[in-house]
Amino acid sequence: MSEKRIVGNASHSYEVAEGWGKLPEGITYGYTHGIVVDAKDNVYVHNTSKDAVVVFDKEGQFITSWGAEFEGGAHGFYLHTDADGIEYLYFADTNRALVVKTTLDGKVLLEIGIPDRSDLYDSERRYVPTDVCVAPNGDIYVSDGYGQYYIHHFDAKGNYIRTWGGRGSEPGQVIEPHGISINLRGDEPEIYVADRANHRIQVFTLEGEHKRFIDHDLDRPCSFYFFGDEVYLPDLDSRITVLDKNDRLITHLGEDQQAYKQQGWPNLPKDYYRPDKFSSPHGVCVDSRGDVYVAEWIFDGRVTKLVRQK
Repeated sequence: MSEKRIVGNASHSYEVAEGWGKLPEGITYGYTHGIVVDAKDNVYVHNTSKDAVVVFDKEGQFITSWGAEFEGGAHGFYLHTDADGIEYLYFADTNRALVVKTTLDGKVLLEIGIPDRSDLYDSERRYVPTDVCVAPNGDIYVSDGYGQYYIHHFDAKGNYIRTWGGRGSEPGQVIEPHGISINLRGDEPEIYVADRANHRIQVFTLEGEHKRFIDHDLDRPCSFYFFGDEVYLPDLDSRITVLDKNDRLITHLGEDQQAYKQQGWPNLPKDYYRPDKFSSPHGVCVDSRGDVYVAEWIFDGRVTKLVRQK
């Protein structure tokens, strides 16, 4: 019997569920960029292959796959329960410069293209959305993380409202705003932006006003997953960071301070990877019982389940 692999600390301890989520014959991952979990604890893995959405149950049994239209452009991935009580998926497609809303089985309900801002975008200045989130009122926020570094605000029907950001390190400015999410842990909703190349999180009001920075215990934050009073962040430089309700460090999961320093990273020799260490975590989510799922930015994908022990 093999020894259990445990990661975390005294308050947040997890066992690595080795072999979880085996793909059926004929399906392979591209880069695994995003991962979300629905109310039934089914897990959706977003990757750049022709099977851009792969769905498993919590035990890791394959359910279905779809999403050929996202092949090559699969990036930001967000699950939101709308005011109608129904869960929907939201996508940021870097190849098509498109934000898409679908049902859980892939029916397209809304597409939002390039914002009508000729002062910001043209043939030379590209728009490359990397993530998307949804506020309690249904408004949609999109981070242009690989283009001109702006945050765009739309209503629930995709009508343009406002833009803020732009390249820089001053309050309100961002460099590579890679991920975006809604923080509901305080008195009022806030927007969290993974200001990745500035090595920090930047917090805004829903109207885009700068509130504060979070810049401790972070390296290259990619995105966010809020679970209870905690927030889980894939830190691209080889760890998952868990912060408490005051955004102070609880623990780093699977930290490997050597991985991102290796030649050829993130696509390292297969014998380098270890089940209890991360190399290039890009997406994270947490199910109803506190189990953690991690998707890594590796050319043929890597998904890890961590089972909460205490």
